[in-house]
Amino acid sequence: MPILNRAAELQDEVAEWRRHIHARPELLFAVENTAAFVAEKLKEFGVDDIVTGIGRTGVVGLIKGKGEGGRTIGLRADMDALPLTEITGKPWASKTPGKMHACGHDGHTAMLLGAAKYLAETRNFNGNVAVIFQPAEEGGGGGNLMVMDGMMERFGIEEVYGMHNLPGLPVGQFAIRKGAIMAATDEFTVTIKGRGGHAAQPHRTIDPIAIGAQIVANLQMIASRTTDPLRSVVVSVTKFNAGFAHNVIPNDATFAGTVRTLDPEIRTMAETRFRQIVEGLVAAHGAEAEISFHRNYPVTVNHPDETEHAVAVASAIAGEGNVNPEIDPMMGGEDFSYMLNARPGAFIFIGNGDSAGLHNPAYDFNDDAIAHGISYWVRLAEQRLGL
Repeated sequence: MPILNRAAELQDEVAEWRRHIHARPELLFAVENTAAFVAEKLKEFGVDDIVTGIGRTGVVGLIKGKGEGGRTIGLRADMDALPLTEITGKPWASKTPGKMHACGHDGHTAMLLGAAKYLAETRNFNGNVAVIFQPAEEGGGGGNLMVMDGMMERFGIEEVYGMHNLPGLPVGQFAIRKGAIMAATDEFTVTIKGRGGHAAQPHRTIDPIAIGAQIVANLQMIASRTTDPLRSVVVSVTKFNAGFAHNVIPNDATFAGTVRTLDPEIRTMAETRFRQIVEGLVAAHGAEAEISFHRNYPVTVNHPDETEHAVAVASAIAGEGNVNPEIDPMMGGEDFSYMLNARPGAFIFIGNGDSAGLHNPAYDFNDDAIAHGISYWVRLAEQRLGL
């Protein structure tokens, strides 16, 4: 079962939608224009129920099948862009400096719109398909807000599926795994409060920079000496700000970063050790610390049965040799995790070919993947709902 003929026919039209969205990027929850575009397309397709404003600016369309009653599954795409300045030079490049679709959410939205058009035309299934267009994946937790808004209960969603493009994976291929596929994404900020003074008299100060440097180095012990080498954890300090002159030791120093884990037990351990290291080293040098440790997106965990369904559908479209059912987990985060915590489902990667990496100002979604993505969504809905 290769890509659907109708999906191939739709590819150019869907690519135009994708490029329209790409040129008009919006951030986090401020996706009003993108959401309006989505809602208008769903109306054109004859989608039965269209609800806006879920999770602040999310859109859900309900497509009813030929049979009476039946189950409802959800198919989800994200709509928001990133705060980057695009350098692709493409005709459809971002028209807004400082904002661009550098993660392919424009492609995700367009592919799901293409699937919605196909499903509304054919309705070759029993039950209902809820097409979910989510805001604020890039740090805002829009998926969580949609769940908290009662989306699953309101539309009777029993299973939910997501898809994300993957640079480096050839177009026409898919990759997935059971269990943890993407990491929890915790964030921290630490301010060390010392005592400033003359750089030539360090003994009269409590140097927050020297203390901070020791903390940054010792945080790496969480991965190298506290965690089982066969279990994953990443601790990255990504900002360190202190001082204002060559000859002044400042009062304060602030650093921030992220902790990534694939296991709830390791997640808790990492936070505990993080606090112990910071508090211990600060106390040893007579300083104080303000610690903010925020648990952000949880681990994205694919459910076993639903992952098998996804593999079967992807294999039917691409061929078994073009589906990796055991891809290594990734330490990036994804707020589709909240939806998978609420309902069984699976998150799959679709090939974007030899493109720039995600979150790169040279990135662009590969329109050649569109027909493959539409085919996956359509066949998944038909396989899970039947007639």
